[in-house]
Amino acid sequence: MVNVVTPKVLTQTLRALERDGLITRTVYAQVPPRVEYELTSLGESLLQPLTVLRHWAESHVPTILEARDAYDEAQDEALLGSPN
Repeated sequence: MVNVVTPKVLTQTLRALERDGLITRTVYAQVPPRVEYELTSLGESLLQPLTVLRHWAESHVPTILEARDAYDEAQDEALLGSPN
């Protein structure tokens, strides 16, 4: 499965982050147009908690995948066992 972020969704996400004060957007008047995004101090304050969350998620991937497999198997069994 390939996940692709569309330009529309990327634009909406960047605008929301800017609105929330997590990033700043700088537009340069040149050809071709150039835009740069930078974390604000508020955005930078999220780096440490997000790093901790990433490490937690990475260390628990096997357990999460096992839980998903068990859930999917139970759902499949429930569907096969139910009358049509």
